[in-house]
Amino acid sequence: MTNDAEELVRPRPDSGDADIYDEDGNVRGDFLALVGAAIADRDTIFLRLHVARLHESEIGDLLESLQPDQRLALVRLLGDEFDMTALTEVDETIRREIVDQLPNEQIAAAIGELDSDDAVYILEDLDTEDREEILAQLPFTERVRLRRALDYPESSAGRRMQTEFVAVPPFWTVGQTIDYMRDEEDLPYSFSQIFVIDPTFKLLGAVDLDKILRTKRQTKVESIMRETNHPIPAEMDQEEAAQLFEQYDLLSAAVVDENDRLVGVLTIDDVVDVIHEEADEDIKRLGGVGDEELSDNVFSTVRSRFLWLVINLGTALLSASVIGLFDESIEKMIALAVLMPIVASMGGNAGTQTMTVTVRALATGDLDIYNAGRIVRREAGVGVANGALFSVIMGVIAATWFHDYQLGFVIGAAMIINLFAAALAGILLPLLLHKVGADPAIASSVFVTTVTDCTGFFAFLGIATWWFGI
Repeated sequence: MTNDAEELVRPRPDSGDADIYDEDGNVRGDFLALVGAAIADRDTIFLRLHVARLHESEIGDLLESLQPDQRLALVRLLGDEFDMTALTEVDETIRREIVDQLPNEQIAAAIGELDSDDAVYILEDLDTEDREEILAQLPFTERVRLRRALDYPESSAGRRMQTEFVAVPPFWTVGQTIDYMRDEEDLPYSFSQIFVIDPTFKLLGAVDLDKILRTKRQTKVESIMRETNHPIPAEMDQEEAAQLFEQYDLLSAAVVDENDRLVGVLTIDDVVDVIHEEADEDIKRLGGVGDEELSDNVFSTVRSRFLWLVINLGTALLSASVIGLFDESIEKMIALAVLMPIVASMGGNAGTQTMTVTVRALATGDLDIYNAGRIVRREAGVGVANGALFSVIMGVIAATWFHDYQLGFVIGAAMIINLFAAALAGILLPLLLHKVGADPAIASSVFVTTVTDCTGFFAFLGIATWWFGI
């Protein structure tokens, strides 16, 4: 089996890593089969040779592709050679599934080798009792750093920051700083900035590494430091911090506490993860699926979706009650029953378009109190214009289909009204929810659909009842 595996897993010419992906970016089925066979045979030699050396993200993809019983077996077989950082690359369900089955001693040993931001990412999912037991086994300095990060609110910059950084006093020379970086062993694995602090750890400024390397040794650090680019409060929401990185093209940023003391550094790799997570969260909430993961079981998935389906059922009953007001009109004119779903569907789709743009603009900070009025007017204009266009299109279709030009007029008028209402609902409802502190991504879709359905049915059936006198 090992010979086959060596033939299968060929090094990439550019990186030397095993090419475990197919042309679609998925883990190759034949590689999965070999790993599965190695796990079943307890072939630790193969696993250490062809799995342990993979990049953490590749191990994460492999873990997500394996069967649940194989994941834990793989981690146990690799033992100390398993890169615990890979658990930051998998979804929360898989991470908890693996960590809950590992002894705290093994987790503590692995945590001690991780960067603080990765360690916090794993520790925050653990039960309080297990977390405290693991922290108790770490060196004092490490334990204090991790506790401080864990004390910050979830989804804050303080939770995402790395507590390992390089900081020097302003009176040091460039030569002293370079010698310190060469001699000190307890430094971050990689960094691009050196921070300047006073004796109380208050942040004074920062110096980029390229500036250090281009300056003579006898130059004082304070003479080449600059004001820190947009220090980030530790309590700031991680999404707001990510927006600062995007706006100012940052690679890293200092994280400070309420007294402007340096407590950590936020780096671009963590911010990329934040952007991905926030976008993923918004998309899921727009669909009413909560925080579910692909690895969740049937029960968890049903529980995640049930509430919003119940709410949707309630809004559907409300729409049905509007239709019930015109049951006699529908009985006398069957064409109304055929055409009314079209009006509601067009309104729903138009409302969803506006709502999606609005929710995304709110999430990125592009939509605020200063430009909200202009955007509302624009969307209202778009609603009227689209309504007019589709009223002509649908009016011709209805008149030709049922040989009744009056019916074409009725559905055209209803189309204008509903697309206008859809545009207003699509922007005003998310703005209102955002104003009262609710998440517009998770609540807007239900309310917008209700407005467009009820408005569409009422406008079409109401106009038809009045026009035809039925």
